Amino acid sequence: MKRRLTSSLRALAGVLALASVLPAFAATQITIAVVSLDGDPRLAPRRLEKAYPGHPGGRAIDGVRLAAEESAFELDAAGIELVVKDVVLPNAAALPKALAELKALRVQHVVADLPLAELHALVQAAPAALGGAMVFNTGLDDDRLRGAQCAAHLLHTAPSRAMLSDALVQYLAARNWRKALLLQGPLPADALMNEAFNRAAKRFGIKVVAQKPFKLTGDPRERDLGNTRLLTGDREHEVVAVMDSDGEFARLLPYATQWPRPVVGASGLVAAAWHPQWERHGGPQLTRRFVKLARRPMQGADWAAWAAGRAVATVLAENPKATVAQQLKSLRGGSTTLDGFKGRSISFRAWDGQLRQPLFLSHVDGVVGTAPLEGVLHPKEVLDTLGVDEQESACKARP
Repeated sequence: MKRRLTSSLRALAGVLALASVLPAFAATQITIAVVSLDGDPRLAPRRLEKAYPGHPGGRAIDGVRLAAEESAFELDAAGIELVVKDVVLPNAAALPKALAELKALRVQHVVADLPLAELHALVQAAPAALGGAMVFNTGLDDDRLRGAQCAAHLLHTAPSRAMLSDALVQYLAARNWRKALLLQGPLPADALMNEAFNRAAKRFGIKVVAQKPFKLTGDPRERDLGNTRLLTGDREHEVVAVMDSDGEFARLLPYATQWPRPVVGASGLVAAAWHPQWERHGGPQLTRRFVKLARRPMQGADWAAWAAGRAVATVLAENPKATVAQQLKSLRGGSTTLDGFKGRSISFRAWDGQLRQPLFLSHVDGVVGTAPLEGVLHPKEVLDTLGVDEQESACKARP
């Protein structure tokens, strides 16, 4: 017995000695670059302090880093290490130099945490500058990016404005709040919100009984345009929908209307990609992991950044040897699905690169419902009742 034990120990020692001289297995490093703009007005400290509903609560890199941490185990099995690179542009003119540096590092996965003009420049430059890299939009809801201004290599994890409006109007229809007073601000983005809401209202049978402009101004001649009681003085409406991309006016509206009416849109009840009080399908655990990493609540833009990182990790784990073109085809073709902690598998639409996903109907303190609402039907995929469907899409660019 003693001899057998000694023999076994010698054999084990030999194995350990051999392992110590063998070369260590080197994982292939894949880099995700998170490109942001120094001085981005969306992330101005005064705006972050006010925490307007639907606006970013911080930088996208926090969500991408969380996704990389959570994906480490499955990627390790595939021999891949996911590295997150923080690229902060001092100004828009610095983009070409930054792309040249990313090309030298062979970066082919880019998360864009940028305003609209800078995102356009990145998307247009990426194919030539980076050799066919895929770009993720995680912060902009502009429908034109999914329509006439789409690109084959551009994917969207942030919900579109059409998706958000459809989710909100589905809820109004389900509650039988059929008459809406629409208040629209003076900014171009307010007009886009108005267009999306009117499209959704026609789609789901909501009547816009009146539409009025609002304006926050110190000009005494325009004082009435900021008077919430005057703007909501008509009795006919059942709900007030406020289209305010800036958020400053909308935050003043709930409980300040002339008649007791719910406020929806940019304040009150809003549609969102994520809410830190979501309590089902692993949502609390995801939120807690994000808070531990970023030291702030997880908002919709954070979830979209996390989803972009998880999309890259998932498609890499499925086929580590796939080219970026093959990865794009897998993602936009819908064969690669993600778990977004929203109760069902989610995937990208082939026709516009948009991530189809459930959305939350929420207020400051919690979630009151999820869209698509129960009873809403679609011939193929009920998630496609949110946003622009294939036959409606103006996007002609596909990988």
